[in-house]
Amino acid sequence: MNDVKIQDEPKIERLIAMAERLIAVLESDIAALKAGDVAALKTGDPEVQKLTAQYGREAQNFDLRIAQAAPVTLRTRFLTITAKFREVLMLHTRLLARVKNASEGMIRAIANEVDRMNAPTRTYGPRPGYKPQSSGAMVFNKVV
Repeated sequence: MNDVKIQDEPKIERLIAMAERLIAVLESDIAALKAGDVAALKTGDPEVQKLTAQYGREAQNFDLRIAQAAPVTLRTRFLTITAKFREVLMLHTRLLARVKNASEGMIRAIANEVDRMNAPTRTYGPRPGYKPQSSGAMVFNKVV
């Protein structure tokens, strides 16, 4: 059993190191989102994407028995960093959802206003004699 512990400790250390790097990136993204600087997001960086994919593979192939057989200090460090990673990831996800909802809401509001401004005047007859068409409001929105 000791041989297994010695061989598997680097796996736990590697997961901890990758999680710490990902936490640092996510925290910088959270600061950028709070400051409104969407251009400063680092999660789109190819290196971060590679690190994320590598962490996913390592975590998927990680056996829970390795953590249970690890020394207490290493196991505690692993559990602490995993909990922090989950917490930071959930906060990052919530902030991204808020930004996405706000921007989509602005686009919808602009599209509705352009449609309202370009709508033909309505007549008092039973049928207007024409079929109202969408103005394609996305064409008028230069921001997007």
